[in-house]
Formats: sequence, C-alpha cells, structure tokens
Amino acid sequence: MAVTQKSPIEKIIAPVNRFIHLEYTSGIVLLISVVIAILWANSSPNSYHHLWELKLTVGFGEAMLSQPLHIWINDGLMAIFFFVIGLELKREFMDGELSTFRKASLPMGAALGGMVIPALIYVIINYGTDSMRGWGIPMATDIAFALALLSMAGKHIPSSMKVFLSALAVADDLGAVLVIAFFYTVSVNFAALWIAGIFFIVLLIGNKLGIRNSAFYLIVGICVWLGFLFSGVHATIAGVLVAFTIPAATKIDERVYATNLKKLTHEFEQEIPSNSTLTTSAQHHTIQHVKDLSLAAETPLQKIEHALHPWVAFLIMPLFALSNSGIIIGSDFLASIINPVSIGVALGLVVGKFLGILLFTWLMVRVGISALPQEATWKHIYGVALLGGIGFTMSLFISGLAFKNPTFVEQAKYGILIASVFAGILGTLVLRSSDTKQ
Repeated sequence: MAVTQKSPIEKIIAPVNRFIHLEYTSGIVLLISVVIAILWANSSPNSYHHLWELKLTVGFGEAMLSQPLHIWINDGLMAIFFFVIGLELKREFMDGELSTFRKASLPMGAALGGMVIPALIYVIINYGTDSMRGWGIPMATDIAFALALLSMAGKHIPSSMKVFLSALAVADDLGAVLVIAFFYTVSVNFAALWIAGIFFIVLLIGNKLGIRNSAFYLIVGICVWLGFLFSGVHATIAGVLVAFTIPAATKIDERVYATNLKKLTHEFEQEIPSNSTLTTSAQHHTIQHVKDLSLAAETPLQKIEHALHPWVAFLIMPLFALSNSGIIIGSDFLASIINPVSIGVALGLVVGKFLGILLFTWLMVRVGISALPQEATWKHIYGVALLGGIGFTMSLFISGLAFKNPTFVEQAKYGILIASVFAGILGTLVLRSSDTKQ
C-alpha cells in the first residue's frame, strides 16, 4: 500500500496534532491557564484586571454592543462552550450512555447525588446569610480536568470508568444548565425572550424541513443568543437550546454509503491516470462525488461537534480560566479562606461530591436498578467520586452568576481552587492504588 508523502508543514504540525488528540491534553492546557492567571494576578494585578476590563464594541449605528472583554468571554464565548455541551447531551440521549434508562440510571443517579449533597452542605454552612445564594457553585464537575486525571491515573483503570465519568459529567452539566436557567436569572425582558423564541422556532422548522447547512443554524442561532442576551435569561442557555435543533440524522444509511463508495472507488481505479501531479477530469469528478456522498452519510450534529471541540478545549476554556482564575494569594491567604463561602464551596466539592456520588451509586446498585460499570470495583467508584469534586470551569462560571458582591466571588474562587486541587490529588491517589482484580 502506498504511503502518502507528507509535506514539510505536515511534518511540523504532526506532533502538535498528536498532542491535541491525547485524552488528557485539554486538562493540561486548562491547568497551565490557571497557573498563568494566578501568577499574573499576583505579579502584576493592575495589568491583569485592566486587560479583562477593556471595552470591546461590536456592531454599527444604533445596534452596538459594548462590554468589557471578560463579559464577552463569559457571555459570548462560553455560549459556544454550552452549545457543545448541548450537542453532547443530544448525542448521548439519542445513542449514547444516556439513551436508555438502564444505561442512564447509574450516571444520572450519581450526578443527582453529586448535586444535591454539595448544595445542602453549602446551605447548612451559609444558612441565613447573604452568601447562601451560592448554593449552586459546588454542584458542578469539570469534565476536562476530571477525565485528564482519570487518563493519567494508570492503564489498569477499566475503560468503563471513563464512560461512567463522562456520562456523569454530562448529566451534571445538564443539571447545572437547569440551575442557571431557573435559579440564577434575576429579571426577564419577555419581549426579547419572545423574539428569541421565534428564532428558536425557525431553527426547529429548518430541522424538520431538512436544512443541513451549518451557516443557517449559525446565523439564526446568533439571533437566539442575542434575544437571550437582552432578555435577562443568561445567554449561555441559548447555546444549549440551539444545539438541540441541530439535525442528528444522516441522509443515507451505512449500507447505501458503503455500496456507493465501492462503486465510486472502482470508477476511480478504472480511469487512466494522468502522467502529472494533477488528477484527470473524470477522477476529479469522482472525488467530488465521494465528498458529496460522505457529507450525506455524516450527521450535522457530529460534524459540528467534532469541528468545535478543539476550539472549545484549547481556546475558549483556557481563555475563560485565564480571565476568571486570577486570585490574589497574599500573606493573609490562610486567614482569607476562613469564611462561610470558601468553606461551603470547598467542603461541598470535596466532601459533598464524594458522599453524594458514592451514596446514590450505592443506592442504585443496592435496589437493583443499575449495576457497577463492567470490570469496575467500589475502589474505582471512590476515585471517580473524588474526581467529581473538581468543579473548576462550571463552578467559576456559576459563582459569577450567583454573586454581585466581588468579595463573595473572590471567596468562592478560593474554595473552588483549593477543593479542585485536593479532589484531584485524592482521586488520582485512590485510582492509582486500585486494582481491577480486587
């Protein structure tokens, strides 16, 4: 079989591509962004905060949007992050780990426990104070960090545990989206919301009519996002809703695709090749047919998800971490974390997540609704339950919605970062000490 000759630029890019496609790389990039943010905020706090407060204006005439850079990241770019979450949710509900009750019961039950118990712990610690509104902060799990540490914990970890953690984190994201929609929306401009609803209906109609062009969903989806932005309902919810309108069916089935591909391949082979680097007209025509055939065999949902995932993992999430993780670590750091918000968030994530995931998993297995993942032991569940306490990205995001008081936001960040470090270390140690034969 002939080997495709790589160009010089392909040889240069190849190591980068290999790095990007490793399971844990997005977690590493996210961690680097956090470290840079903390170092930057402590070495030059003025320049750090000045950058993210710079106003960025988009539009023309009367239709102008002017917001600080960090708002564009949190309300704009993070809408794309939530859009990808929506695509993942739709795919998992259609043909994944959430597609049947038997498959979904264990991770969704574990996710529910991992949301309820942390929220209760936070409320108990902050009951009767202005900071009680932050109960949603310790409910989230950061899938990038958690999966990165699971991948690095050792080759002896059953692959079923990655599936379980992924499904748990996806269900967790669904819970976080619902919490944001119902509990962290202060006021609603119903006129703007109605406009967003009209454009959302246009997307649904487009789906039913068989429109598969990504540009259609992009343009109309931006209109939905703008409607939510002006409505008061957090704009990132638009990302999830738009994702559910993306077509998730192929135009042709696998058998038709395979049969026609063989036919086109045969036609290509029968054509007399040119004696140059160019293909013949007939060959070029066949190649175009192969492209069209492959496009018909591909779902827009998976195509868009695959295209956006690297941008989310290696640009949007690191930018969000860089702009939101810059906490000041002064000489009074230990004293500054002794407050109800930091303690509530930290205990909610480390203790609450562990107890919630473990307890609800045990209940589901005990009553016979679910079974442990294949080849998994309870020690693996302990480790994953601890990794669930890494609530970084979504927890930081919710803290910005929960509090208007910057002091509370800063205290929440302390709790999130401390908890994520402890949960990550403890979870990795437990998983490294586990053995599938136990």
